[in-house]
Amino acid sequence: MTEPAPLSRPQLRRMLRKARRALTPSEQRKAAHGLYRQLAQHPLFRRAKHISLYLPTDGEIDPRLLLRAAQRRGKATYLPVLSAWPRTKMVFQRVRPGDKLLPNRFRILEPHVNANRQRQVWALDLVLLPLVGFDDVGGRLGMGGGFYDRSLAYLARRKNWRKPTLLGLAHECQKVERLAQASWDVPLAGTVTDKKWYVAETSLEPATP
Repeated sequence: MTEPAPLSRPQLRRMLRKARRALTPSEQRKAAHGLYRQLAQHPLFRRAKHISLYLPTDGEIDPRLLLRAAQRRGKATYLPVLSAWPRTKMVFQRVRPGDKLLPNRFRILEPHVNANRQRQVWALDLVLLPLVGFDDVGGRLGMGGGFYDRSLAYLARRKNWRKPTLLGLAHECQKVERLAQASWDVPLAGTVTDKKWYVAETSLEPATP
């Protein structure tokens, strides 16, 4: 019997996006609370002073409970902001409770661009990334725009100093056995779902939620 051909990245992306969009509002709320329990008391999250998160869209797991927890604890929190020019650039801008958010060209909410509130990505402690698919060795399949990969490309040139720690956030239904990685893909230290941690870097502490 002939083995089925592996899915291409676009095919896999469509399949996994459909799976996460199929989750009900109740399942999404439960997942958000599960994600919070996995991360909120973990030493990696507790120690971080500058944390980048994201606002969910297209069925992504929702990290807003973590965003609010970080702000209550006095941490500096950041959201990705797309540049008007060049359109392929993304920056990280501090966001505070009550800040007005506007939809960008992908209809994702973000703060109004303010260069004085932006921070270089290498000066962040922890970046919590959205993703479409992941495996248990640090592979990440994004939406295809390459914004995070371009922002974090410098890590490939750093051997002894790797900052920030990169953690993907996802639903369990987004896990695949193995992702074929392109040369420009930036590996994750691990991925956290509402159920468990998938640690790729041995230096990452075991989860103790």
